[in-house]
Amino acid sequence: MNKAELINAIAAEAGLSKVDAKKALDATVKAITGALAAGDKVSLIGFGTFSVAERSARQGINPKTKQPIKIPAKKVAKFKAGSELAAAVN
Repeated sequence: MNKAELINAIAAEAGLSKVDAKKALDATVKAITGALAAGDKVSLIGFGTFSVAERSARQGINPKTKQPIKIPAKKVAKFKAGSELAAAVN
């Protein structure tokens, strides 16, 4: 499912116009992104939890030259599925 299909599904399920569904989806994504950028955790009970994890710096190998390279530390977004979502997928 891509973004356009998700907007169509939201509009149909909630009885909204596609324009309103797009605004709602964009606002949701913006709110989650803002919270993660601030270092917060976003928990949607039954759906899952979005959080930020830190990856430490590590040594890697360039597959083309086989030379060792340094991979810098960075923050990554994580998602852990909630119990209801996990049950629905199984």
